[in-house]
Amino acid sequence: MSQPEPSELPDPVPLYGSEYKRDPYPLYARMREAGPIHRVLFPSGVTAWLVTGHEAAQKTLADPRLGKNHDRGNDRWRARASIMPEPQHSQLQVHLLHQDPPKHTAMRRLVTDAFAPRRVEGMRARFQEMADALVDAMPVEGNADGDADSADLVQCFAARFPFQVLAEVIGLPPHLARRFRREWGKVVAPVGPTDPGRPAYEALLRELQGYIAEVVADRREAPGDGLLSRLVTARDAGELTPEELDSMIFQLLVAGQEPVTNQITTAMVNLLRHPEALARLRDEPELLPAAVEELMRLDSAFELTTWRFLAEDADLHGTRVPAGDSVIVSLCAANRDPERFPDPDTLDLDRAQGPHLAFGHGIHFCPGAALARIELQVALGTLLARLPGLRLAVPDGELPWIPAVLGRGTSALPVSFDRAAVCPMGRG
Repeated sequence: MSQPEPSELPDPVPLYGSEYKRDPYPLYARMREAGPIHRVLFPSGVTAWLVTGHEAAQKTLADPRLGKNHDRGNDRWRARASIMPEPQHSQLQVHLLHQDPPKHTAMRRLVTDAFAPRRVEGMRARFQEMADALVDAMPVEGNADGDADSADLVQCFAARFPFQVLAEVIGLPPHLARRFRREWGKVVAPVGPTDPGRPAYEALLRELQGYIAEVVADRREAPGDGLLSRLVTARDAGELTPEELDSMIFQLLVAGQEPVTNQITTAMVNLLRHPEALARLRDEPELLPAAVEELMRLDSAFELTTWRFLAEDADLHGTRVPAGDSVIVSLCAANRDPERFPDPDTLDLDRAQGPHLAFGHGIHFCPGAALARIELQVALGTLLARLPGLRLAVPDGELPWIPAVLGRGTSALPVSFDRAAVCPMGRG
């Protein structure tokens, strides 16, 4: 079937379906060619304005006219946005991602020290111990020929390593970390009021809210010097409301780990698709910092940003956008803009990088970017060094891409590797 010409793009452009989630880049290319902004349709029925080019994306992310607070959304957006039910929306959604200055500035100041580059770099050796321990404990299944083993990298590594790192960085004590359920992270996925899965979604939401209350009580009763304890102290000093405290912990626990899990999977998939790059990176680990930047540019776990809103009707990249309509930026589309990155669909470990937008831009640039970079360097370096002969155990087309609206990654990553890998190895 031939691809429609850019002028034939539907209005709105649907952003859903298994083929779109497997490979959204052909559609993004057509949208970029047709213009910098388009009306799009999400599975929930929400229509939004999607910005696709690198220059337009950068300008949009720094545009002071666009705010993040949900109160700016108009009735059309609110009717179908599938936002959290009350009382949870008011109690868990007033975190950094949904705040504007000056409140955003004050709240962000409370978390930046915990994720400062020098601090997290000083924890790299500890992160390496965690990664090695996970590989040592990796449950593997032998292949029929007896010469190789197989495992799901998501289940036994990618879904575990980022949470272990996060718990260490924010000061989540082991007895609470052991009780965290990864399923709670699903509460950020839109589940509309009429969706059959809404009751299960609301049950997960209540469970997570109860867990956050336990974290707050524990850190108040047995305070330490970690970020969680400092946030509880800030609340008790009147610097945060109870809702803002719970929301910030919610954001840390959910947004602080799942994107890294997904970024490990997208990076590994692209390396497995390019065995020559994988082999080179294994042989030249000094390339890891630059390779991580290129892999994030090529396929970002943050596919789309969260909502932004104009307070009044205004022109945005030549298009009149109504007040309160949601505006979203495609970070993935921006990072493959050929006007910014020559031959953008190619994995190039020697690319003269320049800044990508995988962590966003402007005042909402990800505060955990330095930590995420170190996590990815340690994770990829460990998997490549410890699992010789690494290769996909299923056809590429059978990989299960997550259906999340804003995120990109695989829910499983079955791989095979040489039998020698099952023997525990230390770093020495």
